[in-house]
Amino acid sequence: MSEIITAAVSDRICNHMNKDHGDAVLLYAKHFGQCHRAEAAKMLSLDETGMALEVTDTTGTEAVRIPFPKTLANAKEAHTVLVEMMQAAQADPT
Repeated sequence: MSEIITAAVSDRICNHMNKDHGDAVLLYAKHFGQCHRAEAAKMLSLDETGMALEVTDTTGTEAVRIPFPKTLANAKEAHTVLVEMMQAAQADPT
């Protein structure tokens, strides 16, 4: 059984995403957060229903909440959904 999404698990996932997958975090902001002018994005937290990002563009920085397409049961599902969301955003030309 996979871990439930505690604050510590959220921190671990966010640190990994920000360090190793910053391009994906920026893509989440642009595509799902409708922050089309975003220049940088940082994943602050995630829970069973979505993720919180800090998004920066030329006008400043704002907090953006992006809901997941389904409620997550555990950390393994978080990985799966984050990959699926990235693939969906990459496949959408808009």
